[in-house]
Amino acid sequence: MSGERRYTEDEVSEIFALAARVSSRSLPASAEGEGLTLRELQDIGNEAGLAPERVAQAAASLELRSEALRRRTLMGAPVSVGRIVELPREPTDREWDYLVAELRQTFDAKGVVNTSGGVREWSNGNLHAVLEQTADGHRLRLATRKGNAMEMGIMGAAFLFMSLIMLVAMVSKGKVGLELLFPAMFATLGGGAFVANALRLPRWADERERQMEHIGERARELLAGPPSGEL
Repeated sequence: MSGERRYTEDEVSEIFALAARVSSRSLPASAEGEGLTLRELQDIGNEAGLAPERVAQAAASLELRSEALRRRTLMGAPVSVGRIVELPREPTDREWDYLVAELRQTFDAKGVVNTSGGVREWSNGNLHAVLEQTADGHRLRLATRKGNAMEMGIMGAAFLFMSLIMLVAMVSKGKVGLELLFPAMFATLGGGAFVANALRLPRWADERERQMEHIGERARELLAGPPSGEL
């Protein structure tokens, strides 16, 4: 069928990794170089001992991509990041425990687990992972913000303001000698705070987004098959 969904080589690799954590580098591409259909993937999986429904579930989970939330910024530097991961199905209690363990290991934080009104959450300070129910299924919302970014920005602005006030006062009194070292020192401290934010916050945001993407991949991989205990 010409309109049937075809999967690229990279997608084939991901589907079989989700289905059985096996390497698909040696899997053949279609003769036309247009990718493989689901039926072709199931035939290949069957030869490798994978149930067709398992491959179908993995292929379906491939369509559930994660979405990066818009970064909040402070003077151009990111101070918050987040990601929404659409899930193939609701995790069981055992699978949720596994996700919590993965969160703790990935973010190197023990965190706290809470359940309220059917909503499950793992949090550690400003970092949150919330399992939500949607109209179409379930999703995992990951979000965090840099707690001390605003404080450092305010401190930098305060030092710069103080340096300006001191400079104006000294110049109005005709003091243009060594006394100017004081406003210069405050200006340096204020500028240093802004520079520190500009240097560290993008790296922090990139690292958190990579970690969140990892969690999303692990969650989709875990939930690609039947619920735990029902294999």
